[in-house]
Amino acid sequence: MKFNMKIKDFAAADTNVAAGLYHFVVTMSDNTQVRLIFTKKPDWKLIGVNRLLTVPCPICRRDYYCNCMNKYAEEFEREVLDKELISSVL
Repeated sequence: MKFNMKIKDFAAADTNVAAGLYHFVVTMSDNTQVRLIFTKKPDWKLIGVNRLLTVPCPICRRDYYCNCMNKYAEEFEREVLDKELISSVL
């Protein structure tokens, strides 16, 4: 199944400025929630993707942890950086 959801909501969850780590909670167009972990040393780079267990995975339909969202890390990073969503919440 092709994952083609778009970001509907983007919110800052946690920051560690000293370490350069930033956590964001993203709600996708199908209400799937994902935690994106970015680092800023010196440019923004996505280093982790975790699906929050609010709804089943839209790809494999599992109710528990899976690694499906990791396959789309590049798409998440590109959409966040292209739309400048980080600067809108920090």
